[in-house]
Amino acid sequence: MTGLTDSGTLVRLAHTGLLALGVDADEVLRRSGLDPAELSRENLRTQFSAQPRFWNAAVELSGDPCIGLHLGEKMPIYKGQILEYLFLSSQTFGDGLRRVVSYQRLISDALHGQVTETPSPCLTSYFSEHRYATSHLAEAMVLGLIKVFQAVTNGAFKPDLVVFNHAPNTNLAEYQRIFQCPVEFNAPSFQLFFPSSILGYKSLYAEPELLNLHIQVADQRLAILLQQDLINEVRGQLGALLESGETTLANVARRIGVTPRHLRHQLDIAGTSFQRLLNEYRHRLAKRLLSQTDEAITEIVYLTGFSEPSTFYRAFKRWEGTTPIEYRQRRSR
Repeated sequence: MTGLTDSGTLVRLAHTGLLALGVDADEVLRRSGLDPAELSRENLRTQFSAQPRFWNAAVELSGDPCIGLHLGEKMPIYKGQILEYLFLSSQTFGDGLRRVVSYQRLISDALHGQVTETPSPCLTSYFSEHRYATSHLAEAMVLGLIKVFQAVTNGAFKPDLVVFNHAPNTNLAEYQRIFQCPVEFNAPSFQLFFPSSILGYKSLYAEPELLNLHIQVADQRLAILLQQDLINEVRGQLGALLESGETTLANVARRIGVTPRHLRHQLDIAGTSFQRLLNEYRHRLAKRLLSQTDEAITEIVYLTGFSEPSTFYRAFKRWEGTTPIEYRQRRSR
């Protein structure tokens, strides 16, 4: 999958943790390509590819080579989200953990864990497959997971062993102080071991009716992400086809392996249409080319997939209320 994203909840927790450490959290966000004002935006998703920029900025501004570990220590607990509700309304911790694993995409497109129960219960994978998954992200996120597990078990969850697939960023005593268990490094993959007894821990808030409601909400949110996947895939195909002038519904449907009728129906379910996505793509591209390049207007007509300059001029006037030339002049001023 291209364009992998994370839930905005993760960056909000990290922002709060940076503030607790006395780090300029807004500047860290800016250096990673995110406007701090965006933090409060509903349904925010951030680009997973920005992770290295975020952590490089955090290390530089904090002066702490082990910022992920210390940020994880200071981050608030992930609370009030649908995955926590799925945990709490399940009969046991084991039931909740298995259920939450199936909805991990609500948190991240990229970081997916697996649960094994024999010979010892273990949460594994997560950080082994992605070049953007830095050691700082791994340490902060594992601490975040442990805090969630402790919260939903009223403190009963205790890790037995944490194994990372990277080298340590500080001395082992500091890791053991924070994790309160042995910590190992340079393994083939991440592993978090915990006692088998915790799988049977009974939730004090287990209710079948609430569980069913929470599953419905999780399914709805997952469906929204799948719809966004389709929209992003269509946009990607538009970019590939635009210059050729072959940006038709039929051509895009063929390239992504569905029928035109199916694609039209799925876009309708997602609350949009092929023509709307095409217009939006052309609009954004035209504005970028006019404001950020010196391309001639005749070339921009071609690059945005219009067959005639007059058609491009009419469309741009409809989008911006001004002509392409006037728009470029205004932006240059």
